[in-house]
Amino acid sequence: MFSKILIANRGEIAVRIIRACKEMGISSVAVFSEADRDSLHVSLADESICIGPAQAKDSYLNMSAILSAAVVTGAQAIHPGYGLLSENADFASLCEKCGIAFIGPTADLIRKMGDKDAARKTMRAAGVPVVPGCDLLDDPALIQREADKIGYPLLVKARAGGGGRGIRTVNSARELKNAFAAASAEAQSAFGDGAVYMEKYLFPVKHIEMQILCDGYGNVVCLGERECSVQRKRQKLLEESPSPSVGAETRRKMMEAAVKAARAVKYVNAGTIEFLMDKTGNFYFMEMNTRLQVEHPVTEMVTGIDLVKWQIRIASGVPLSYQQEDIKIEGTAIECRINAENPRDGFRPSCGTISFLHIPGGPWVRFDTALYQDYTVPPFYDSMIGKLIVHAKTREEAIRKMQAALCELVIEGVEHNAEQQMDILSDSEFIAGDYYTDLIEKRGNVPC
Repeated sequence: MFSKILIANRGEIAVRIIRACKEMGISSVAVFSEADRDSLHVSLADESICIGPAQAKDSYLNMSAILSAAVVTGAQAIHPGYGLLSENADFASLCEKCGIAFIGPTADLIRKMGDKDAARKTMRAAGVPVVPGCDLLDDPALIQREADKIGYPLLVKARAGGGGRGIRTVNSARELKNAFAAASAEAQSAFGDGAVYMEKYLFPVKHIEMQILCDGYGNVVCLGERECSVQRKRQKLLEESPSPSVGAETRRKMMEAAVKAARAVKYVNAGTIEFLMDKTGNFYFMEMNTRLQVEHPVTEMVTGIDLVKWQIRIASGVPLSYQQEDIKIEGTAIECRINAENPRDGFRPSCGTISFLHIPGGPWVRFDTALYQDYTVPPFYDSMIGKLIVHAKTREEAIRKMQAALCELVIEGVEHNAEQQMDILSDSEFIAGDYYTDLIEKRGNVPC
């Protein structure tokens, strides 16, 4: 087992990983930008080191500074959390060259699954259902021909990156050329890779993802699904496990497909297989996330399995102590992402000093955050400032528990979206479990 781990991240996920390290008897090293000097993760870690100015590109994305910090402090491993460098194959490769364990899959696997076009081909070959579409297009003469084969509406999608960037919906042939150029340009700007492909636009659709754990000895377990269909501009807002719309037989098939996908690429560590599911229960592979997900706590709540600790154990060579028959899904868990933004003002990001903070309590209520009284939320990073998670025996009780927890949550000093989350929980389609990725758009909560 590692004796010291550097956490190459910030905010609530850095705090989450540091706490796991403490419980495992592992020393932790925090890295921070100049803007995060007073952040909670800096105070909680055993050691901390500044890696650069406020802008992420100069600090949390500065690979040489992070690796230098690991070498100087004697860290044996680096946990990247999510976002930032967590799916950066170059960073994982540099860790290996420096003799530092990267807590995640290998660089080659990150690179392979980060190429969504290559991932689709791999899954298709493994017998995992894939959304109908075409491979990468570099010949303009083929674009129209392939689009006609797929049929409209369709999506033009970047093979690299994520977060909804490099994606355009095409409703007719006359939109194709501009959408193709726009998606490619956005992908080139965001990810340095303008390659795109096309696939059928499935609508209405649910976003269902399967959590997997794989050790270095060929053992693979699936920890069930998360329903992630409450989204704004393809960014998740609320997640729950299990999905209210996935029946036992569909769940079995989807779990089998997830395990098949993991085995096809010889995956190691924690990962997520993301599927799209239509109204009839047909599901299709969308992508594989080779990292810890923001919404991992709902899986932890329904399975009782600490995903961060298992990431660390697997990276250090420990075999899984679970077999698939040992995995039991109990009750329902819901997570609401609390973002520092104002839904009533076009979701304008908010920053400022926390003048008052009250965190909800009670049985099976969890608030993952890096906030504290008088902390100043900086304007340089992602707007998420916390994740409120609840667990109950039934979905109905979990909804009521989350509503009670949101009512109890008080964050003064910045604008946030707790009221919007309350509205979602009260929506008739959400309560019925019959909701799709267009729920927020239908409610009118997306600015023009």
